[in-house]
Amino acid sequence: MIETLISSKTRIKLLLKFFLNSKATSYLRGLESEFGESSNGIRVELNRFEKAGMLTSFNRSNKKYFRANTDHPLYIDMHNIILKYIGFDKIIDSVIENLGDIHKVYVTGAFAKGLDDQQIELVLIGSLNNDYLIELITKVEKLIHRKIICTTFDSTQVSQEHWDDLNDNALLLWES
Repeated sequence: MIETLISSKTRIKLLLKFFLNSKATSYLRGLESEFGESSNGIRVELNRFEKAGMLTSFNRSNKKYFRANTDHPLYIDMHNIILKYIGFDKIIDSVIENLGDIHKVYVTGAFAKGLDDQQIELVLIGSLNNDYLIELITKVEKLIHRKIICTTFDSTQVSQEHWDDLNDNALLLWES
């Protein structure tokens, strides 16, 4: 879908990297190894996004780091487009609605790092109907054409260590 609007694969990867998770930061060489592309093409796109004000930059240890400008007027719109592109909107609408008493939903793995993948890893916290969850995941996978891996925890099962790990390595997708 988005490929018909944006022809540059590098631009799409950068949008996913920075507009899926607003905490994501990276520098040119790091993006080069993540994307497996030449630094020149990435540099051109980074400069375009920065000139447009959609990315901000800062220097640390002789490296120029980039991150999404969450104050940009289009940030929320771009974030929502990326969520729809991946299919997170369908996951939330389809899964959360009748699943039980859900407190939080996190995305982990590649998507939490801002990378596209055919597998979506979710962590659901709350009291859930697991049979219904399996049924819904099967339906949503057909809708979004991606594999969904779910880990579920009851709120009482999540230790402080789990919470810290989720807050550092996951993207909060939904909260009651």
